[in-house]
Amino acid sequence: MAKFADKYFLADAWKIIEDGFDPEYGEVAESVFSQANEYMGVRGYFEEGYTGAHMQGSYFNGIYEEKKQGSQGYKGVVDTTEFMVNSVDFLYTKIDLDGEALDIGSCNISSFKRILDMRSGLLTRSFLWETKSGKKVELVFERLLSMKKNKIAVQRITLKALDFDSDVTIVSGLDFGTVHQSAKETLWKCSGQECEGSHLAIMGETMRTGQHVYSSCLIDAQNGRESAFSSIIEEKRVARELVIRLNRNKAVIVTKKIYNAVHKHGNTNDFLARCESGKKELEGISFEEVLQDNIRWWENVWKKADITIEGDEWNQQGIRFCIFQMFQTYHGAGNGTNIGAKGLTGEAYNGNAFWDTETYCLPFFLFNDVQAAKNLLMFRYLTLKEAKERAADLDCKGAFYPVATISGRECCNLWQHASLQLQASTAVAYGIWFYEKLTQDIEFLMEYGMEMLIEICRMLADRGDFTEDRQKFGYYGVMGPDEFQMMVNNNCYTNYMAKFTFSYTLSVCQRLKEERPKEMEALCLKMRLTGEECQAWQAMEENMFLPIDEKTGIYEQHEGYFKLPHVEVDRIPVEEFPLYNHWSYDRIYRNDMIKQPDVLMFMLLFNSAFGEETLRANYEFYEPRCIHESSLSPSVHSILASQLKKHEEAYRFFQFATRMDLDNYNRNSSEGLHTTSIAAAWMNIVYGFGGLRSDGENISLCPTMPKQWRGYSFRIGYKEDVLLVEVDEEKICLSTLGGKAIDIDLYGKLVVVGGERKEIPVPAEWRG
Repeated sequence: MAKFADKYFLADAWKIIEDGFDPEYGEVAESVFSQANEYMGVRGYFEEGYTGAHMQGSYFNGIYEEKKQGSQGYKGVVDTTEFMVNSVDFLYTKIDLDGEALDIGSCNISSFKRILDMRSGLLTRSFLWETKSGKKVELVFERLLSMKKNKIAVQRITLKALDFDSDVTIVSGLDFGTVHQSAKETLWKCSGQECEGSHLAIMGETMRTGQHVYSSCLIDAQNGRESAFSSIIEEKRVARELVIRLNRNKAVIVTKKIYNAVHKHGNTNDFLARCESGKKELEGISFEEVLQDNIRWWENVWKKADITIEGDEWNQQGIRFCIFQMFQTYHGAGNGTNIGAKGLTGEAYNGNAFWDTETYCLPFFLFNDVQAAKNLLMFRYLTLKEAKERAADLDCKGAFYPVATISGRECCNLWQHASLQLQASTAVAYGIWFYEKLTQDIEFLMEYGMEMLIEICRMLADRGDFTEDRQKFGYYGVMGPDEFQMMVNNNCYTNYMAKFTFSYTLSVCQRLKEERPKEMEALCLKMRLTGEECQAWQAMEENMFLPIDEKTGIYEQHEGYFKLPHVEVDRIPVEEFPLYNHWSYDRIYRNDMIKQPDVLMFMLLFNSAFGEETLRANYEFYEPRCIHESSLSPSVHSILASQLKKHEEAYRFFQFATRMDLDNYNRNSSEGLHTTSIAAAWMNIVYGFGGLRSDGENISLCPTMPKQWRGYSFRIGYKEDVLLVEVDEEKICLSTLGGKAIDIDLYGKLVVVGGERKEIPVPAEWRG
């Protein structure tokens, strides 16, 4: 790969540290220092304001705005999109000393340091400010989002005058006036501004979708004498101005406790009552209480989900950052929301969720937080109505899940993606299969899963077609995961996943008819599912066309792919990335360059179906053609390279995956974190070096030991216990933290693992 790491942050096993401020890296740091608790998220912007390049952003999961694109005159082309809207700046602060406003972009600042502690979620920023009048003051900014009470956030600012006694003016409040970067305007109308002593409150309503965000706060100044204060009430802002006396070498602390609540649809009366209750709740909490709650919350997370690496502090930091961001983004706090491609860290991809939720994020949660995994699938059930409406728009029966969505409606107005990509729908089917396989949750399958599976199969049956001689079934005019190949016929991934979806749905139907005949009969009546329809699906599944060169065992990505002009991807200059910004749009489609794994993707999802010889042939053919323009790509290659004992190659791809944002590999971390590829980085260790496979009868492990490390360990939740896997140069140690005995396939042999550590030598061929 031509891409390389851009090292900026200091190495530390538990913290992200910025020592000194570089404006050129400011927006990347804003993304990296993002905080979230699933309910809300905030970028690491300077709350006191900054005149340099920045993207101020605070977001709430599922709060969005609409944008009319204008009709293009074609059925099925989206004319309205939705995007996660930039919301209230609940950290809003202004500081003025001697008539000079604090602004790191223009003031004389030194000793700058910023630290994000992954054991608490606390973000701390400190520096020395020397004013134009010669006064020196130390400042420390701290902020925290509560993981226990997800509507609560706290902010603390400490000021210490080093060589003077003087007044400082601090304005603290709540501001809905932030400009949404892509829309280039503010998108809120406000009401209910309150400023009663130390209490502030304001209600924002989105201009077009009519969703509400209520924000209130309680401001308190300690150790400093207020000589004056005043209220500021404006159209989209409410604030309190404090004039506080700073005395030499004495710290003054200003604390803001914040309560934020959202109301997406329906009557607001109950919501207003909850807001009033939430405002009162602020009186009974403290910054320290929220911090201690967070420490306990994260301690519990790390006990169950930590990955340790001995001898590689950079990647130890990298993988913990990935795990930390995954739990910040989503942890099963509520139903009805999904995971956007940037999580709650930026506006890129408009906050939309894509097919990688089920293929990349779901495995992480299935092995770390089953309730969160279930909630992700429930989002798809709750938006089944919208998926059926989308199918009708595309002249299909059943349900066509959107390529990009927040509310369940299709939000991608690029027809070549929104109309041609079927992988969101088959990913939902894959997610249901995976969830049911690991949890044995038949109730979920009966109440929710079967309805989704049936409607997806109806779409797949209608969207595909048989060849003229009725010998083969396939899909025409599609786009697979590799988005550099458009409007192709019989994309192998699309066909393979459709075959799987038909097969799994039919097998579940048969199983449930035998195990729960009355319930299944009622479901078939409700869904109007007939034997004739199932027989038609069976014929499609049995005759699915999977293009393959029988001599080499290489699956053809789509019909005609083997004949495309070849591009040497390693010769593309790094300055030309990302390609979408530097190449004309049509140029991307005129060769065999692959954006991200396509054939290799289904060979990972259903790994046990392919022998090593077939896997090796396909890997060695497709790997040199992949440009990794998708952040999801490196981890897949690393996992498969590890399986093929290409240890150096696996490690090289691993470094790219786990430090994607920390080292700004794709030169676009400023837009927000690559949240779903962060989940892929977790897979990179557990499925890659750990050799976990989860598509067989039992889970299996084939751990390999990278020579760059002295040892590593990981934990996965499985069968109501936590399996601890510890690997060093000589041996593997397996145990369950709760003492439950579970069956594991280890290097192809069945072993029973329990509370006592079981030691097994690492075979020579699996040592990196």
